[in-house]
Amino acid sequence: MVSFNKLVMFILFYGFMLPTLVVGKPQVPCYFIFGDSLVDNGNNNHLVTFAKAKYLPHGIDFSSGPTGRFCNGRTFADFMAEYLGFTNHIPAFAFSNGSDILLGLNYASAAAGIRRETGHHLGDRITFDQQLQNHELTVATIIDVLGGYDLASTYLQKCYYHIGFGSNDYLNNYFLTSVYETSSMFTVDEFAKDLIHRYKTQILKLYNYGARKVALHGLGPIGCTPYEMSRHYSNGSCVDYINTAVQLFNHHLKLLVDEFNNNKSLQNAKFIYLNIYDMSIEAIRNPSAFGKRFRVVNSACCGMGLNNGAITCLPFEIPCRDRNKYFFWDAYHTTEAANKIASSRTYLALNESDVYPIDIYHLVQL
Repeated sequence: MVSFNKLVMFILFYGFMLPTLVVGKPQVPCYFIFGDSLVDNGNNNHLVTFAKAKYLPHGIDFSSGPTGRFCNGRTFADFMAEYLGFTNHIPAFAFSNGSDILLGLNYASAAAGIRRETGHHLGDRITFDQQLQNHELTVATIIDVLGGYDLASTYLQKCYYHIGFGSNDYLNNYFLTSVYETSSMFTVDEFAKDLIHRYKTQILKLYNYGARKVALHGLGPIGCTPYEMSRHYSNGSCVDYINTAVQLFNHHLKLLVDEFNNNKSLQNAKFIYLNIYDMSIEAIRNPSAFGKRFRVVNSACCGMGLNNGAITCLPFEIPCRDRNKYFFWDAYHTTEAANKIASSRTYLALNESDVYPIDIYHLVQL
């Protein structure tokens, strides 16, 4: 149950504060983003890969048009930058310059995963390991700009870090048995544990680079994407065995958050888990919970074939007209409308289950 005081705070905050955050002072000095196509904002544009979105109708509702975002408009990371008070969205690492580096960078790359081989059949991508290497270069530059390691360390410890990987390790690895052998090497539970073991090592590198306020983006219900429903001829129903695998990963990810927060050697660090899965399932199974915002939850706004998920959004394809009524933009990714809800509920939690153990608003106050 949400307490009365928290409910009042939520109403006041969403009624009055959110529209003004973009013109106020940012709540953190910088915001760093690591992930895949859910938050990629152009890092894949110049790579040799099929995983690109720099063409219409991607970006049809975005102020700058198609930029490389796999969405009709703003991504989860874009909304979060606004809620945190940044005047502009965080720029892609591939197009960064000296003037914006101190405000943060977006390293995300479509098709990237925790495992290095994930997504290789699609072409080039910037894996999490490579994104960490890019961030290491960024930190070295910040040390030079601020005049020393200690000053840079103090600065970075105040920043907010968002990490979201794992979707492609299932979509474009484990469950793509025609290309990858991982499903014959690991049971579903073994694979989740292997991913978490690798993830832990990678995240600890980020801690060593200065990260102290870290949000780990849980996986959404991949089995409910138009792509998986089309591939399994599910007639609009979620694919349960895929969602079960995703929930195993999320379970271990939440335990990893506890492990990090209970590790006294990780001084001044706080990790949180964003429960994207339950929020998404709530929207898909009970659209009326969101004020009847979503009318179509089992088909993509842009795509072709069964559930508009057999072929993802093609260049200059005509998408659905009322995009605010769709939960899924294309075969894999959510619409701006869905991203807005997920980002707002993780920034300031509506339900206690939305985040663990605290929301982003309270994390950045620490």
